[in-house]
Amino acid sequence: MKFIFLDRDGVINKNRSDYVKSWSEFEFLPRSLEALGLLARHGCRVIVITNQSAINRNLVTEAEVQKIHENMTESVAAAGGSIEAVYYCPHAPENGCTCRKPKPGLIHHAQADLEADLSDACVVGDSLKDIQCARLAGCGKAILVRTGHGQEAERLCLEAGIAPDYVADDLMGAVQWLMGESLEGKS
Repeated sequence: MKFIFLDRDGVINKNRSDYVKSWSEFEFLPRSLEALGLLARHGCRVIVITNQSAINRNLVTEAEVQKIHENMTESVAAAGGSIEAVYYCPHAPENGCTCRKPKPGLIHHAQADLEADLSDACVVGDSLKDIQCARLAGCGKAILVRTGHGQEAERLCLEAGIAPDYVADDLMGAVQWLMGESLEGKS
């Protein structure tokens, strides 16, 4: 089974400039629930990896972030999808932790917990940090989506010389490309 690591804000749900601090502020992006359902039907193991510095900034409690993730996971399941686990970094950039993307700590924690084969894994994100994280972790593929911060990230990736394997308009476009890739690989 292929592991798919998804960023949360800007990929699954809408970004907010003031952070998602409660379930009432969480809004699924168009087609993201359908995309998660498609991944489940194809037997993919979906893991969410997300920086949540709002915790360290005292804008939201860790318990509230966990509640948001529980509600997100339940909503995805009700729509036919599946999120196996959520890994998040509560630290601010200046904390220098190993789990804040672009560092690969979240993926390495998931790899250890779930025995993930990273060479066949894919990261889908909306930022340069997500693509860098995929490369640093040794994931087989990295997809940039244009939702969230993705349009700016396209430019930043080009400037940094870090190319995603594919750029999609949204999570559904990323999943459709992935499914096409896996079908081509089976012929």
